[in-house]
Amino acid sequence: MLTGVRRCGRSTVMQLFRDYLAETGVGETQIVFLNFENVENTKWLNDFEGLYYHILDQLDLSKPCYVFLDEVQNVKEFERLVDGLYVKPNIDVYVTGSNAYLLSSELGTLLTGRYISIHILPLSFKEYVSAFEDKSRLDLLFSQYLKNGGMPGSLEFPDEYKIKYLQDIYNDILQKDVLVRHNWYKENNFENVVKFVLDSIGSLLSSSKIANVLKSEGYTISHNTVDNYLHAFSESYLFYKVPRYEIKGKNILRTLEKYYAVDLGFKRAILGGADNKNFGHDLENIVYLELLRRNNRVYIGKADRTEMDFVVQTKQGDTEYYQVAWSTWDEAVWQREIRPFELINDYNKRTLLTMDVEPESSYKGIQKINVIDWLLKE
Repeated sequence: MLTGVRRCGRSTVMQLFRDYLAETGVGETQIVFLNFENVENTKWLNDFEGLYYHILDQLDLSKPCYVFLDEVQNVKEFERLVDGLYVKPNIDVYVTGSNAYLLSSELGTLLTGRYISIHILPLSFKEYVSAFEDKSRLDLLFSQYLKNGGMPGSLEFPDEYKIKYLQDIYNDILQKDVLVRHNWYKENNFENVVKFVLDSIGSLLSSSKIANVLKSEGYTISHNTVDNYLHAFSESYLFYKVPRYEIKGKNILRTLEKYYAVDLGFKRAILGGADNKNFGHDLENIVYLELLRRNNRVYIGKADRTEMDFVVQTKQGDTEYYQVAWSTWDEAVWQREIRPFELINDYNKRTLLTMDVEPESSYKGIQKINVIDWLLKE
């Protein structure tokens, strides 16, 4: 099961696997590939039973068969379709979806313990760099990445069309994964909440705080409505909600989270070309996404009255701590960034990531690493 925001590359990954199967000798009667956003497949959206038999009719079930269902959440009762195919002998089923409903639906219950979920993100910086022949100025490439993000299609467009490309993706997400999914009518407050969250990346947020600020600006909106919107935007993978972890008590707190964008290119596309004064928070966003790519569980941390940018539980079961700052040359900034580390009474790995150009160094067990070097390490 492949999940992720629209246009991040899920379909491409699935197509590459289909092509690999064909190249290794798997025949045409062993593969079915259907994209349910293609017009020719819309006739099946309300007829899962007819679709089920249509797929079986194309397969030679005496051999191993592979069924690829792209954007399967568009099919009514897709859970029954997938489960019905899955229990047939000799069929492997691969599905993609552009919202978390795919996992939270009945399908997750039907297939509990019988599926693998792979979450696809936009291009990492390392992947982004690999698209360029000239890699001599990594600082300039990182500046472009910070501004334009890593949605794969943005590499194909000249600069003057990148914003339009990202705006089109955003409108697609809003229309198909938010409004239609929840049977909502479009309102200005959708846009207001999205803009507020994008402008507050790296800041602690709550639905009440957002509602109160919007009310002070003359909008009519309740904190319950904001909460519903935030849930919908997170479910569509436009934002990732990151809970707080109380390091001393080792428990997850239920108030005040942070939200990070799936791709920083949306920030410029939606907020416009205003001067960015939050480079440090944007850097946090990039680090957060990279920590996710490395198969970690990521939280924001609370150490006494200070905040740790990220508390990470690795896939090996280890705990690691990360602070992110644009620069720590200023002594006051340096002291502020290392203070949370000093309040933690354990010996877990501690990393300070900055844009400072200097060799990797260590201070009281804290590894200070240039963020570009860190992004390119793995």
